[in-house]
Amino acid sequence: MQTITAKFGGTSLADADSFRHVAEIVRQNTDRRYVVVSAPGKRNGKDHKITDMLLMCYQLASHQLRFEDVFAIIRARFEEIHRGLGLKQALSPVLDEIEQNIRGGASCDYCASRGEHVSGLLLAEYLGWPFVDSAQMIRFGGGRLDDKATYRLIRQHLSGVERAVIPGFYGQDGEGNIVTFSRGGSDITGALVARGVEAGLYENWTDVSGFLMADPAIVPDPRPIRSITYKELRELSYMGAQVLHEEAVFPVREAGIPIHIKNTQRPEDPGTLIVPQQTEKKATIVTGIAGRKDFRVISVEKARLREESDFLRKLISVFESNEVPIENMPSSIDSISVIVSQAAIQNKEKKILEEIRIYCQPDALTSMPSMALVAVVGQGMNHETGVAARVFGALARQGVNIRMISQGSSEMNILVGVENKDFERTVMAIYNTFVQGEKE
Repeated sequence: MQTITAKFGGTSLADADSFRHVAEIVRQNTDRRYVVVSAPGKRNGKDHKITDMLLMCYQLASHQLRFEDVFAIIRARFEEIHRGLGLKQALSPVLDEIEQNIRGGASCDYCASRGEHVSGLLLAEYLGWPFVDSAQMIRFGGGRLDDKATYRLIRQHLSGVERAVIPGFYGQDGEGNIVTFSRGGSDITGALVARGVEAGLYENWTDVSGFLMADPAIVPDPRPIRSITYKELRELSYMGAQVLHEEAVFPVREAGIPIHIKNTQRPEDPGTLIVPQQTEKKATIVTGIAGRKDFRVISVEKARLREESDFLRKLISVFESNEVPIENMPSSIDSISVIVSQAAIQNKEKKILEEIRIYCQPDALTSMPSMALVAVVGQGMNHETGVAARVFGALARQGVNIRMISQGSSEMNILVGVENKDFERTVMAIYNTFVQGEKE
């Protein structure tokens, strides 16, 4: 029997009907033994997420303002789910305790975590499974996840437990304080549990049927990605293609556990399987195309810059001392470009340029705003001749001026820099070249 750890997101648990549907999915495969849940999400566009309302309660209470009206909405929401599922175990004591703790000055992390906690209790009772609190297993220390202690505690608490429902998003430090991951952190909990129980598969159930080769807001009806490697996923996620929390990849990747992205509302869809290595040749050499706008490119020109052994160190130190992360650094024989987020350099650009002039003494220094980066990602590009030429040709035919191009040594990622105004045309042109062209 292959043990499956399944995580269900907030949209999958928005109301009683959603809970019943999740239970149906879980029961369809007896290999699904450990279920990780998020807090209930929005039921419609005008609705509020439970976690957002809990954080509102915290903010109000921390300023000695009334939070009871907001908590009453939370209470009503959970009671509606409780009644809709026909559950018998009293819910009021649980909600009363949470409200009392908020009134007593509970921490922000405690308040934010209670949606997952109650959601887990409800689904556990409906399935008839044990509820195992993630605070007992997910351990933090010094503000960071203690992964060794976490895996040990997961094995300890789930050993001999055939099936269990586990709330996502939070754990506990050594002093007994609740600590949360960043938003979307239930994905991480699911990955940690999968690794801890040595699962054969980690299912991540959400409101989309996996990854698409391009943004559907740009490319009409883009082709779905049936399988993708961990490395390809990291490249696409960095450029904005987000379906699951990026930190959720690491625990399962280290153990070689595949991740299956599935759609709760369309469980029959194949979804996207994230694997350590591709074993089959894909229909296209490109796996996906993703990008982001609003970068700034600072270009530094200096004759014989490579003869200065400390030039690169001095240049990087300018951005480091100003706490501006560098996104990319393409270079040529006498020039180097530093690509940074426009938001990160805002209000710091003048100071950074002046420091570069002082420390690096460039022959020329220019700053180009409103740049977009587009990543063409695919393991099939490795050792494939003519890929870059096809990218250049596609953009030339559309009249797009390429301001920058960079390719990693792995040969599975080509990064193109264009002006913001050309971003959508760039994505569409590359997609049509590698997908539509290969179809023909």
